[in-house]
Formats: sequence, C-alpha cells, structure tokens
Amino acid sequence: MFLQRTLVMPSRMCINPLHNKKGILHHSDNASLEDRWAASSCAMDSLYDMDLISDTVPVILDNSELWYQILSTSMKLGAREIAHVEGVSRVALNENNLYSNLVLINRTASPLSWFMECKDRNNRSAIMLPYSFLPSMAAKKLRDVADKVKAVLGDYDAIHVRRGDKMKTRKDKFGVERTLHPHLDRDTRPEFILRRIEKWVPPGRTIFIASNERTPGFFSLLSVRYKLAYSSNYSQILDPLIENNYQLFMIERLIMMGAKTFIKTFKLDETDLYLTDDPKKNNKMWQIPVYTMDEEGS
Repeated sequence: MFLQRTLVMPSRMCINPLHNKKGILHHSDNASLEDRWAASSCAMDSLYDMDLISDTVPVILDNSELWYQILSTSMKLGAREIAHVEGVSRVALNENNLYSNLVLINRTASPLSWFMECKDRNNRSAIMLPYSFLPSMAAKKLRDVADKVKAVLGDYDAIHVRRGDKMKTRKDKFGVERTLHPHLDRDTRPEFILRRIEKWVPPGRTIFIASNERTPGFFSLLSVRYKLAYSSNYSQILDPLIENNYQLFMIERLIMMGAKTFIKTFKLDETDLYLTDDPKKNNKMWQIPVYTMDEEGS
C-alpha cells in the first residue's frame, strides 16, 4: 500500500491438523468430502478473495502467470533487480532509493503468523490496516455462506469464547498447577459469562457462540436467559461447502462481525466488550488458576 508495490502470496496454505479436527460439523458418508478435511494444505484463494484484497493492496499468487513473468524477468536481469530484505524496516523500504526500482523484493513473513495483519505487535499505532481487514477479505464463497447464516439468525449478538489453547497449564517444582491466564477458565464458564454480559445483552436475545471449547453442552446454562446458536446449528448450510476449520473460523468471524453486540474473550481495543480481564499477551508469569470470586483476594 505505502510502497506502491504488488504483494505475492503463496498459492497454498499448510493446514495444521491440531486446528483442523472436524469437531462441531457433522461427519459425512461422502468419502471425497471427508478426504478434503484430511488434506495437509488448502488453496489460498479458497480462503481469501484476491480481487477484493487488491482493491486496497495489489496481490497475486505465486502460481499466477504474472508471478512467473516477474520471476523470469528477475532471473534474467540478475542480482541488480532482486533484493532480500528480511529484517529491513518499512521506513527503509519506503525511503531508500535502492529498493524503489527493483523488480522483486523478497521479504518473508514470520512462519508463526497466521491471520495476522501487517503490523507492529508492540506498537498498535503502527497498524497500517484495521484488524478487521483480513477477516472481511474472505473468499466470496465464504462470505455468501456467512450471509446465509446471518439471514437465518436475524437480529443477534455474538460471543467469541477462546478456551482450550489458552488454558494450558504446567506444574511448578512443587507440583502446583500454573497457567499464563489465571482467570480465563473461570471467566469463560457459562455461570460467569451470564454475570459478565448481563449489562450488555438483554434477556431473550439470540447469541451466536463461536468457541474452541469442544465439551458438548458446555454453554447450555446460558439458555436460561438467551437463545443460543452455534455453527453446528447450520450444518445444512455449512457442510456442503466447508472443507477445513480454517474456512469455518473465517465464516464465524464474518458472522460475529455482523452481530449487534460482539463480545470478545480478551480486550484488544479500548471500545471492546470482553469476558476476562486477563491480558491476551502477558508477561509470561505462570500463576495459580483462580476458579471462584472468593479466591480473588487470596
């Protein structure tokens, strides 16, 4: 965007089997459908709409004809037209004339990043694009599916409840369980969610819940006050089209973005509504989990 250059994205994305268990959607007797869920990678354009992204930042895939032309030209011209700039700052790339006329600039992103906008994690004022940019750039097929689910939901609110991966514990040298998010398990249990959201969501509202909690009926207690909806309620819409949990997550993000009131697990921005006061990124202090309000002062 600020460099006035075209970005090249990989044409396929690796799928981590840890994030791709078909837990909440129905299993199918269709062997080819089940095989797709067992795949080790998926096409990038099955996740993102490249044309839509290109309205803001020009993007091509590394299996496109244009990319082959660029790569071929660069190889013919030699090193004077190619630069590997891992670790070079955005300011240097923007202001240094050395990079302005190059055909190809190779800047590899962090291999640990997924679904992460180009930004400085330690300086949120450095964000070039809003956090909602990539989720809203989902492939048209995914946007259409999300719109169908939203149409069925009607007027609704949404909660993203992140549990499993963030509740990792380990024992200290005395055998005591400790965690990086001491209140998360408590704050994301239904009895505490009810208490937390009562001032934001009136009784009787429909709440769409997106969560990595896999215990059946875990959030059922919320039904004493609200009508509950999950992705699994819309399997008839989702099953024929969704091939992996990455696509499902992107659809859920679109659904949550369309809610009247959206409550996150962690606070990310000043205007956010959120379930726990634990910071999403902490100082790596492993603490004893807190499970009741009475334990707060102990």
